Amino acid sequence: CSMLIQMNLSEEEIRNLNYKRFREADPLVQKRLHAVYLKSQISLSNESIGVILDAHRNSVDRWIHTCLKSGLSGLISLNDASRKSELESYKEMIKENTSEDYIQTIREFSHRIFTLTGVSGGLTQVRKFIRKTGFNHLRSGHIPAKANSEKQREWKEKILEPAVEESEKGNCYLFFCDAAHFVLAPFTGKVWSLTRKFVKASAGRNRINVPGAVNALTKEVITLINATFIDADVIIQFFHQLKETHRDKPIKIVLDNAKYQHCKAVVEVAGNLGTELLFLPPYSPNLNIIERLWKFTKKKILYGKYYDTPHKFHEAIREFFDTVCIKYESELKSLLTLNFQLFDNANAQNHAA
Repeated sequence: CSMLIQMNLSEEEIRNLNYKRFREADPLVQKRLHAVYLKSQISLSNESIGVILDAHRNSVDRWIHTCLKSGLSGLISLNDASRKSELESYKEMIKENTSEDYIQTIREFSHRIFTLTGVSGGLTQVRKFIRKTGFNHLRSGHIPAKANSEKQREWKEKILEPAVEESEKGNCYLFFCDAAHFVLAPFTGKVWSLTRKFVKASAGRNRINVPGAVNALTKEVITLINATFIDADVIIQFFHQLKETHRDKPIKIVLDNAKYQHCKAVVEVAGNLGTELLFLPPYSPNLNIIERLWKFTKKKILYGKYYDTPHKFHEAIREFFDTVCIKYESELKSLLTLNFQLFDNANAQNHAA
C-alpha cells in the first residue's frame, strides 16, 4: 500500500525540496528529504527507497506521512525523540547480542542494529546511542591461547603475593626479570597530524638484547645490554650483577620458563647466590610487570622513529635505559604497579576471520 501514496507536491514545494535536500547540515534530515523527493518524482516503493538510501522502509513511511501532514517544515524540524525511544526499547537486546562481537566501525554497528531491530539511523545518532549504552571504541588486546587462568590465580596467591609481602617487610629484594630483543625496524602508530605520516624503513633487521629486572617496590630498572645473543651464561652474569648491588638481603626473582633461564646451570648458580627463582606459570606475561616496561620502551624509542645506522639505534636503547629511572620516574610508578589482570576463559574472545 505504500506504493499508492501520492505526494501531490506543488512545483514550488518540489523546487524547495530539491534545493534543501543537498544543503541541510544534518545528514539524517538530508536523508529524509531525499526519500520524499524520490517518492514525489518516481514510482518507487518505500522499501526500494530504503534500499537506495540505506534506511528501513518503516522510516521512509514515517517521513512521507510527516511531510504529508506537516509539510517540509515538519520534516526538517522532526527531532530524533521518536527514533531514540525506538532504540532505547531495544537497548538491552542490542547489548546482549553485540557485546561479544568484534565490531570495528560505527557503520558496522549501524548495520548490526538494523539487522537486529529493523531500526536504521544516521552514523552520528548511532555513535551517540552506543556510547550512552556503555560501549567504547577500545583497542583489542591479545592473550596467549594456552594461558590457564586458574593456575595463574593459584600462583599469584600462593607464590607471588607472599613474596611481595616479604619484600614489603624488608626481608628480601623482589625483582621481575625478562630479556627483550629490540629490532631495528619501522614501528608505526597513531599520531595527531594534518596529513598522514610515513616512517622510513631501515635496511636489515639489526637487533639489540636487553636482559633486565625491575625492583617490585622501588621500580628501579637494572639491565645488561649486548648486541650478540642471550643464553644461560648471560643470565648467570646478570644474576651476579644483581647480587653485587644487593648483597644485604636475599633476592627473589620472578621470571618465565625460557630454556636459558630454567636450565640446571642457572638454577644452581641462583641457589649458590642465595637467589630464589619464582618461575611463572606457562604463558603468563600478564603476571610479569617488566613486560609493560618493554612496551613502554618501544613507545618511547621505536614508534615513529627512524635510525639510519645500527649504532644510532643501539645508542638510543642504551641511553633510554641509562636514564629511564630518572627521566620517567613518575610514569614508571604508575605503569609498574603490582596490579595484575587475570583472564578467565569467559572473558577471552575466540575470534576467527
